[in-house]
Amino acid sequence: MIYLDYQATTPLAPEAKAAMLPWLDHYANPHSPSRWGREAAAAIEHARGQVAAGLPADGQVVFTSGATEALNMALRGTGGRILTLATEHAAVLDTVEWLGGEGHEVEVLGVGRDGLVDLDRLREALRQPTGLVAAMLVNNEIGVIQPIAEIAALAHAAGALMLCDAVQGFGRMAIPVGPDLVAVSAHKIHGPKGVGALWIRDGIAVEPLLHGGGQERGLRSGTLSPMLCAGFGAAAALAVARRAADAAHVENLWEAALDALGPDWIVNGSRDHRYHGNLNVRREGLDSARLLADCRQVAFSLGSACASGSGRPSHVLRALGLTDTEARQSVRLGFGRTTTVAELRAACTLIRGAADAQRKFAA
Repeated sequence: MIYLDYQATTPLAPEAKAAMLPWLDHYANPHSPSRWGREAAAAIEHARGQVAAGLPADGQVVFTSGATEALNMALRGTGGRILTLATEHAAVLDTVEWLGGEGHEVEVLGVGRDGLVDLDRLREALRQPTGLVAAMLVNNEIGVIQPIAEIAALAHAAGALMLCDAVQGFGRMAIPVGPDLVAVSAHKIHGPKGVGALWIRDGIAVEPLLHGGGQERGLRSGTLSPMLCAGFGAAAALAVARRAADAAHVENLWEAALDALGPDWIVNGSRDHRYHGNLNVRREGLDSARLLADCRQVAFSLGSACASGSGRPSHVLRALGLTDTEARQSVRLGFGRTTTVAELRAACTLIRGAADAQRKFAA
């Protein structure tokens, strides 16, 4: 199997696994005052520092069960009118929809054909009193990079906070200046599933999402897993250390994939403002669901793993103005650190051949 589904999850780094293994047997509660408990707590604080090193210096890291919880904490814990974008992850859009049903004022802004927000339209929307603007750094389906610094500046000028879903960008690029809250996840940077974090700028008040023992500075009650935190920390430290090397490798992979696929594919979203480890493309006449079945030796997807099996066209591709038919002609190839150029070329050659066969038999 050739793995090209990096936006869904990444392979666990050996360094992260090594950091986790000792905590399978060291079972003490990190919130206990015993010596073993203090050792577990120290491991968590070390991991917190490793994650924080990839984020702005003027804030605190609160561990969560993942980015979905982190985004819920930020959206539900800050108050006021919320503005967000139509291409955001379901963890944002579904939470915003729920808040709207609870009587909160919310607005979802469209994007251009390139997937980018219209800053003038955002500026106009911010004429109404707003509490929070939420925007994703790197889109999980099409890889488009939003102008986060500019969005944050507009939000602040209007007296609003800015939340950045940085799940697909954390560890791969510097977090832009400006956000007040940043959500990240371990398993998108070669760490374990089941742990993420919300970075909160100093001086920003967030209401707890979970109540109980008051762990995580009173913001997130519940017993933390030293094993998961240690794995997250090791993965974050590795991502920061390897960022330049990983980025250069991804550029080579991007060029190899485009070359192997050939000229018949259209890149969805901006080609200039995107992360090149995410290649979302479509081909006229393609049945992408059938393509998945025809290329079982390659792991790739039709969009977000969170929406797989829904049968609905991607809300992100529809937000770009694609028709349902065009959205169903699209596939997402995700690659990164452990992908080789040879296997990527082989996978893209298989995909191209299967797509050519569809066209031949449809003629």
